[in-house]
Amino acid sequence: MASRRISSLVSRSLPLFSAGGKQTHVSRGLNRYSTAAAAAAAELEDPIKPPVSVQYDKLLINGQFVDAASGKTFPTLDPRTGDVIAHVAEGDAEDINRAVAAARKAFDEGPWPKMTAYERQRILLRFADLVEKHNDEIAALETWDNGKPYEQSAKIEVPMFVRLFRYYAGWADKIHGLTIQADGPYHVQTLHEPIGVAGQIIPWNFPLLMFAWKVGPALACGNSIVLKTAEQTPLSALLVSKLLHEAGLPDGVLNIVSGFGPTAGAALCGHMDVDKLAFTGSTDTGKIVLELSAKSNLKPVTLELGGKSPFIVCEDADVDQAVELAHFALFFNQGQCCCAGSRTYVHEKVYDEFLEKAKARAMKRSVGDPFKAGIEQGPQIDSDQFQKILKYIRLGKESGATLETGGDRFGTKGYYVQPTVFSNVKDDMVIAQDEIFGPVQSVFKFKDLDEVIRRANNSRYGLAAGVFTHNLDTANTLMRALRVGTVWINCFDTFDATIPFGGYKMSGIGREKGEYSLKNYLQVKAVVTPLKNPAWL
Repeated sequence: MASRRISSLVSRSLPLFSAGGKQTHVSRGLNRYSTAAAAAAAELEDPIKPPVSVQYDKLLINGQFVDAASGKTFPTLDPRTGDVIAHVAEGDAEDINRAVAAARKAFDEGPWPKMTAYERQRILLRFADLVEKHNDEIAALETWDNGKPYEQSAKIEVPMFVRLFRYYAGWADKIHGLTIQADGPYHVQTLHEPIGVAGQIIPWNFPLLMFAWKVGPALACGNSIVLKTAEQTPLSALLVSKLLHEAGLPDGVLNIVSGFGPTAGAALCGHMDVDKLAFTGSTDTGKIVLELSAKSNLKPVTLELGGKSPFIVCEDADVDQAVELAHFALFFNQGQCCCAGSRTYVHEKVYDEFLEKAKARAMKRSVGDPFKAGIEQGPQIDSDQFQKILKYIRLGKESGATLETGGDRFGTKGYYVQPTVFSNVKDDMVIAQDEIFGPVQSVFKFKDLDEVIRRANNSRYGLAAGVFTHNLDTANTLMRALRVGTVWINCFDTFDATIPFGGYKMSGIGREKGEYSLKNYLQVKAVVTPLKNPAWL
């Protein structure tokens, strides 16, 4: 299953997991990179040619690939070099209007919501088979546009995409209401109806998986969709959407608009004929999405937003295993994960040993061209994110945290950042509070459970947490005390199709994946009918 595939990234090191005032900045000497790392940095000057070409760069509206109404395009860039991959149609409000009109017609007049659930299921299953057949091509396009390692795209994310659509295909003919007892002679039933036209906005860090998290349940429930892709990564959604139509999806049911947030995104969120919004991205943008919904037709909103997840290493930890898992929790996907374990709390009894080994592990992390076999870390998504991460590294040093290793760009070309580890981090430092969204690990020391619970919960975010302990009582205490949507115990980033995901506090509203996600795309209608001379009540 998909969860095992993610765990396989660390399974060789973790066999257990198959089941303040300012201070003077200190920088330790062991932050230099090896000769091998220097050679890898030199290789970045000659990037590997991707084994794929761009076939689709237009908007998908009513089953056709079309130019933007304005005729405008924008470049999508290769994060390995900053070079242009393709020029993609730049949708704006007029294109959103066209897409919503197509989705509305498909929902009100088209065959999709009227089709038997079994037929919808068969189309989704055919689509999953097609994606599986085109696994390598889709994975290469995702890596080219996003910068994540090809092995991650091909062996984890595309197979997980397939698993998610097969999962939601299985739900299509199992959505039903209830028969309810009433205090009187009435027959009462509930109908679970598709909500209508769903507006969806996906982020750039996991373009394919976020497509599946949103499109899968919406289609299984019989809705139509207008989806806006992230401007940094528009390509893979267009390719898989073409395959979805090959599988038999009727025209107008799924519409894809590439473009920018202030234009296309805002138009979608404020559209009076959109019945539902689902957004994954930053908390600040999530607030805007919610505001636009409230100012228009008060459409319900699902939000999966930022995080600053604690990873707690208890005093009974096997330090070697804890180091490897904490490393994975933070550095996976170049640190560009909303749930990254970016606050590593380590018990004082094992802190020193953990820190030295965490530093050594970061220094061994393989950074380079994501198309090269064995690479663990590719470039950050773009120049803005690259500069943001370097800014936070500077702020960490200026605030008095100790830079153990890393702290600079990797190579001279593209948007690569050295794996970075800070120690002596205090809870009031900016790097301890803000979501950095990059390969920067902050290590904190704690004394007891009460202290770490208080500190871990002292965040505006509440998306996820990791707990590393062999003590069942400790695990039970922490899993209930941590105010987060997911607690991973002796594992991390286990993303099965069946497991709901979402956050507390400013990490979002609602849940995605699993059975819970279906509720986002259904209306519940109560139907009451009088009974005359009923034989029983």
